[in-house]
Order: sequence, then structure tokens, then C-alpha cells
Amino acid sequence: MCQGRAIPKEKKHSMNGGHVPTTTVLSSGPQLFRVAQMLPVLPTVMSSPIGSRAQKMSLPNVTQKGLLEVPSPTEKDWSKDTEEDYVFKDPDWELGSLPQPYRTINKLVNLLFDRSWEVIEERNSLREAELSRIQPTIYPPVLESKLNKMPHCMAICQDYVFIGGAKGFSIYNLYDAKRISVWEKLKVDVTSIRATDLGSEILVAPVDEMGIVRLFYFYKDGLFLIKAINEVDDTSKQATCVKMEISQGGDFAAFLLQGAGDVWLDVYRLPRECWLREVERPQPALNPKKKGRQPQLVTPDPMTSDNVEMDTSICFKGDIKFSLPVHIMKIKPPKPVTGTAFKSPLEAFAKIEDCYGLGSGQNHLIKESQWEQQAAIFNATYKKYLDGAWEEEPLSTATFHFLLPSCITAMPMEVKSPAGVACALGIHWTRRHNFFLYSLNRTLKDKVEPEGVWPCAAPIAVSQLSYSGSYLALACEDGVLTLWDLAEGFPLGVVALPEGCFCQSIHFLKYFLVHKGQNVYPEGPVRSQMTCVVLCTDASLHLVAAQGTQGPTISVLVERPVEHLDEALCTVAPVPALPGMVLTFGRNGSVQLLDVAKPQVVCAFAPPSAQHPVVPWEPVFVVSLHHPYFLLRGDPLGATGSTDSASDLQTSVFYFHFDAYPLLENISKNCTMSATDLMDGMAVLQVLPLEKRCESFLQKRFQKLENRVTGEQHWARLRRYSLLLQRENARK
Repeated sequence: MCQGRAIPKEKKHSMNGGHVPTTTVLSSGPQLFRVAQMLPVLPTVMSSPIGSRAQKMSLPNVTQKGLLEVPSPTEKDWSKDTEEDYVFKDPDWELGSLPQPYRTINKLVNLLFDRSWEVIEERNSLREAELSRIQPTIYPPVLESKLNKMPHCMAICQDYVFIGGAKGFSIYNLYDAKRISVWEKLKVDVTSIRATDLGSEILVAPVDEMGIVRLFYFYKDGLFLIKAINEVDDTSKQATCVKMEISQGGDFAAFLLQGAGDVWLDVYRLPRECWLREVERPQPALNPKKKGRQPQLVTPDPMTSDNVEMDTSICFKGDIKFSLPVHIMKIKPPKPVTGTAFKSPLEAFAKIEDCYGLGSGQNHLIKESQWEQQAAIFNATYKKYLDGAWEEEPLSTATFHFLLPSCITAMPMEVKSPAGVACALGIHWTRRHNFFLYSLNRTLKDKVEPEGVWPCAAPIAVSQLSYSGSYLALACEDGVLTLWDLAEGFPLGVVALPEGCFCQSIHFLKYFLVHKGQNVYPEGPVRSQMTCVVLCTDASLHLVAAQGTQGPTISVLVERPVEHLDEALCTVAPVPALPGMVLTFGRNGSVQLLDVAKPQVVCAFAPPSAQHPVVPWEPVFVVSLHHPYFLLRGDPLGATGSTDSASDLQTSVFYFHFDAYPLLENISKNCTMSATDLMDGMAVLQVLPLEKRCESFLQKRFQKLENRVTGEQHWARLRRYSLLLQRENARK
């Protein structure tokens, strides 16, 4: 035990009877502590010399020599006792001394707390980042059309909206959402629908749940059924329509059919001129007693609760005999490339002169390791076939486009195709490298052979034709895009997507310019100028632009989401009414308008709060090509749209009008600008031909010269120059 001892105090007199510093030293074990205190001193003690002398005489000798110095602590002063005598201990050592299983339980509890804290910090950081993000302005729909059944597909043509759903399809007015006509005669669900503008009439092609495609003719005062393309009496021989395409103007139609384990493409020529004459001058069927399917007028069914007021100006006539589409071509997938007809390498080398059998396998020593390597490669390549647990590959599908006359799709001189009418069909099959071109000037008796073949280095994954038919984009499975200018007849260039990005879809934009910070469409034709957006499989969005002989450029519009996976893009759609704008649809149900020139989000669109879709979202929408409208199907809570019960749920179709929103009103109304208004900007020089560019350049130079020097100054200079020449001649 260590006992403390007090060292006598040293006192000094104070002249004013105040405080004096008093030092007290305490000893406790090997360590010394020095405590300084301010103690009050009584005036009587300070003024008494006898008391001070007596106190000095009582102090020990050690204090009389001076103040006591306290040494600094060293390692020698540490206690040599066991670890249990330490006052301060490491907390981990205390926990380590716990018996099992308490140490394991303690570690698990600490780990749980650490991970919980990490989750809390991550959520807080995400909440802060979400609050710091700039939220775009959200616009509600301008009109809501309530339906008793969920629509499966929609299309817009002219001033009409075609909505396909359970038991048939209906026709609505685009501006007031009034139902005009309905077809529900066969009570079949329509899964997809297409409407093509034929001028004063519309060609409607719905596909039902059985894969049967029908052609309807909608003209002024009626909806007429022309023909069911692939309907047969024997259901066992029924072929289903997988995909269809109608040429711009409605002169040709192609249908991809599957049946009996086979796939093929049927191409038809549509007699649209005959249909117009037959509707204007109807002729009844010659033999009404004859059995068969005659084109007939489709009258509207009785009104149901979801119908709104119908247009009373619609009237209906009797049956009309229409001319049927003409089947001109049947295309099947090309056969795979087979090997040579030679049975052995020796037979092949026998046909080649000056060959000494190199590579024939003779006079060569093949090691065992080489055989094992080849066997391993073979087993790895054909593992699914060798194991016997492989699935049959799906049938090949095709993507096809109708091409207008151009330098690439030039037809023979004796064949004259009207302007704006398709003359060739471009097609590529899945997992194939070639893009085939077939002439449409043929009959069914002609042999089906392609007039042209464009080979690619990798299998073609996606192809897309611009709405004008002037540009074609081919995307291969290796992420390489080839851009073609069909009108001029040369490729605009080849561009590769970033590493790890593969094309999912391509969407062409109408060429636009940025004039004074605003996107505008230049008036007049534009040559060799194209812009498109590419949506990749990783939900990233890229902008690809090409101009003349300059190489194409690529830039990222939307990065692949890393933190907010629910915001990944599922599809995009160009907006022709707004230059340089595309609609982006997220998997979480968000719909945003993106300006590709900035790039930045301009605004967002959302239905009422009760219409939040199920994640991941598969939107059903349609964007008008000639009107500032787009329609979006509202998905009720809990509805997936993939079951029969979902088709009977009440839902709505929301109408969004761009002119009704303040941020978009001016853009939509002033989207086109003439070349004269753009003359001051340098952007117009990229659109005008070379002759126009030179003329514009010379005019600007002449205007600058006129501003600097007037005509009188020009004459004065010429006069002085002529006098100078005369003087020089006189001297000679």
C-alpha cells in the first residue's frame, strides 16, 4: 500500500494582503502530482514577522533549498503487477475473455449493428441524393377516355384512334374521344392493330388472338371487311401471323406466317385504286347464293356502358364487292450454307494443279495432345446435343421493309414505278449475316430469288428504315451499326456501340437544327443528313448522327442505371411534332420528354395517382405522326394485362396534347423555319447543296464589301489607278 505524505508549504508575503500561490505536493506510489491552489492569507499572519520566522524554522531542509521538481513519468514507473491491476483496459480484451458461446453471440450482434448502420447510411445518402435531384415538371393528361375492357393495342391515323381489345376493336375521334364505330362480330381479342393512310381512306389491319389478320377499309361513312388473309376452314392447317408490314401509301403488304413447323413471308399487292372506285360506285355481289366469304359492311354493335356519344353523321350502306389483294411472292428462309461436294481432301486437291498434298493429312504427324484439344473443342461446341438435354431452337423470324426507288434499289429501264411507290422488299432473318433485296415487280409464278444481297460481318440483330424511306440502319450482334443513304446510294458510315452495349431498337428522328437555342426543322429536302437514337439491352440510350461523307458520331444520352435500377428505360419513341424530342418510358412507370440536343429532360407526363403501373412496366401507347398527341393506356393497381381477368378490368386511355402545356406550346407551333430565316446562322450551310452554299458565301462577301467601300470610292480608286498607268506609259 502506498501512503501519501504532505510536503510543507512555501508561503510568501503579499504587500496588499491578497492571495499567494501555495504549492502542495502529494506522493502516491511512484508518481507525483503537483497541485497549485490560490489560498487566501490572513493579514495578521502576513504582517507578523514572528509567525513567519517560526514557520520557516519548522520547514524541512528539502523545502528550504527551493521548489520541488516533479519528474516526468517513464516506463520504469509502470506497475509490475498482473494485467488485472490495470485501471484502463482494451475493450476487445475484455470481450475476448468472455467464455463461449457468449463471444460468438457478441460478434454476431456487433456485426448485425454494423450492417444495420451501413444500410441506414446508404438509405440516408439515397434520400439526400433524391432530394437534391431536379425533378421535372409533371403534366397530367388533357383527356381521359374510360373503357370497360383493357385495350391491348392502339394506332392513330388521320383524325382517328383505333383501339384493339377484347372481342374486337373500336374507332374513336382523336380530338374529343367519341366512339365512331366498333367491330365485335366474331368476339375475338385483337392483340395488334395497324392503320395506314391511303389518302381519303384508311386501311386497318388487326390481328386477333388466333393469329388471323384481316383487312378493313374505312372510308367516310363506313367500315368494310375486305378479306381475312390467313383464315382457313381446317383449323389444323391454320397459320398464325407473327409480324406484318404495310408499305407507305398502302400499295403492298407483307405478312410473316408460321404453321406446321415452318415459317414464310407472304407478299401481296393491294388494289387501292380499285377499292376507291368500288366504294364510290358500289356494286352488289353477283351471286349472293354462292357460298363463300364476301366482303361486307361492319355495322356498329349496340352501345354499352363504356361507349360515349357516337357521331350521328355516320351512315351505312349495303354489301360491296371488293377486289381482293394479289399474292405476288412467297419467301422462305434461306438454306444454311453447306459444305463442298468433294468427299475427301484428296479429291479436292486432285482438282488443283501444282499441289503436293499440303494440308491433306498425309505425311503429317498429329500428336495425342492435338487430338485431345480437338475433342475438347468439339464437346464444348456441341455439348447440348451430346448431353441430350437440349431444347429445339425456335423458328427463324424475319424483319422486312418496303424500299422506295433509289440508286441502290434501281429497277430495269422497262419497269417504271410511280413516285412514292415501293419497288423492293428488304428482309433479313434471325441469326443470318445477309440482307436480301427482292423486287416487287413480279407474279406468283416467277421464281423467287433475291436481286441483291448485302453481307455483314456478323449476324444482323436489328434493322430500321426511316419514315421517309431514305435511310436504313443495320445493327449486328457484335454492336456495330451500318448506316445507309438509300436515296444517294452510298453508306454514311459504320459506328460501333460502346463495349458491352448491344442494340435493342433503333428509332430515326426527323433531321433538325439548333437555331438560337431552339430545335427547328429546316424547310425543303435534306440530303445525306440523318439522326437516330439507339436503345441498348443494358437500358442505355445513344445518339447517332451522320452527315454526308463525314464519319458518323455517337454520344450517350442516358447512362446505364447503376443505383436506381427501377428507372431503367424499357422503350423510347420519337415525337415528330417536337424537333429533336423523344419520349422515354421507364420500368417504374415514368414517362419523360428528352431533348437529345442538350441532352436534358424537358418535362414528364403522368396519369392520375390511382393509375400507377406494376413494375416492371410494359407500356401500351401510340404517338401521332402528324398531330401533337400521344395516347397512353392506364394500368389499374394490380393489373398485369397478361391474364384473361385483366382484360375485363375497367381502365382508361389518357390523351396528352403537347400544345396544352406551357413548356411545349411554342416549340410545337414554331417547329419549322424557312431557309431565309436560317441564313444568318451557320447551321443552314450544312443543309443546302454545294451550289447554294457557294452562292450564299459570295453574297455575304459582296455585302461586306459594299458596307466597307461605296460605289463613288470605287470610281475614285479606278480613276487614280488609270492616271497612274498613263503617267508610267508617258515616261517610257
